[in-house]
Amino acid sequence: MGTAIIKMKIMPNSPDANLDEIEEKAKEIIAKETKSEIKTEKEPVAFGLNAVILTFTWDEDKSIDNLQDNLKKIQNTSSAEVIDFRRAFG
Repeated sequence: MGTAIIKMKIMPNSPDANLDEIEEKAKEIIAKETKSEIKTEKEPVAFGLNAVILTFTWDEDKSIDNLQDNLKKIQNTSSAEVIDFRRAFG
């Protein structure tokens, strides 16, 4: 098919969780599945809790479910979800 641009949101299980460590582990997991550049940012959620947002490209023919399950297994992570999935043009 084509290439999609994926935006994933990883929520830590507490405001005290080390976001840099979660970010690095997530980038390692994603890098095993795609050769894409991975853009990261931290987004304030509420009461001192911040989420890690990762943006990368993904082959539309591949399922994202396994990647999402692996990201949920990162220590001190409560959830990982796709928040945006768009077809890349160009």
